[in-house]
Amino acid sequence: MNCLLSWPEPVVRVQSLSESGLQTIPERYVKPLSDRPLMINTSPLTIIEENIPLIDLQHLFSNDRAIRAKTLSSISRACQEWGFFQVVNHGVNPGLMRRICELWREFFNQPLEVKQECANDPSTYEGYGSRLGVEKGAILDWSDYFFLHFMPASLRNESKWPAMPQSLRFASSALETYSN
Repeated sequence: MNCLLSWPEPVVRVQSLSESGLQTIPERYVKPLSDRPLMINTSPLTIIEENIPLIDLQHLFSNDRAIRAKTLSSISRACQEWGFFQVVNHGVNPGLMRRICELWREFFNQPLEVKQECANDPSTYEGYGSRLGVEKGAILDWSDYFFLHFMPASLRNESKWPAMPQSLRFASSALETYSN
C-alpha cells in the first residue's frame, strides 16, 4: 500500500521566522528542559557544560587492537549516550569541505521562493526542509536544511539536487570522487 504522507500543518521556514523581526523564539521551537543538554554545577562559581563527544578517527584502522577497540568503544558510547558525535582526523580534505560549505551557502542565500522549488515532503525528507516528522504540534528544530541520500548509491536520487546554483553540481561530483 502506497501511503502519501503530507505535513500535518503548514511548514514555516525558520529563515523567514528569523528575518521577520521576532523578539523571541516561538514555543514550538523550544525543547523541554528534559530534552536539553545538562549543565553540571560543581560549585557556586563554576559551571561545566557537557560537550558533544569528539571522536578521533586516526586510530580506527590501527593494527594495535587495543587502540582500535578504544576508538570503537568511544563511538559506541557516544551513539548510546548522545545519538551522535563529532569526528576529527577523518581524512576528508579540508579544502573540499570548505568548498562544499561555500556551495551550499550559495543555495541557502538564494531567495526563499527559489529554495522552495526544492521543498521536501515527509515521504523521504529529501530536499529543502524545516521539519522532521509528521506529528502535529511536534517541537521543531530551529533550522532549515537540505537533506539528500548520497550513500549508498542505490538510494541516491540526483533529481533531488537543486538546479540552482549550478555550482552545486560540483558538490555532487566532488562527493562522488571522494566517496570512491
